[in-house]
Amino acid sequence: MNLNQIVSMIMNTLMRKAVNKGVDAGMGYLSKGKKPASTAAKTPVSDGKTAAQAKAGRDMAKRARQAAQITRRLGR
Repeated sequence: MNLNQIVSMIMNTLMRKAVNKGVDAGMGYLSKGKKPASTAAKTPVSDGKTAAQAKAGRDMAKRARQAAQITRRLGR
């Protein structure tokens, strides 16, 4: 192997890792679907729900996400 092939192999490995990290970060950002705090506070409660019912729903969704995360960890 000459020096050019070695450098090319190292650069390809580094670029692959960087691109994969960027894609994973982008997909994680898209899958979270979080809204900025300012718009979340301004969103009116719909479907006739009270603020307490809306908070209970958000809490339940948070617990469901945590349970899914734990089951994924156990599956490893």
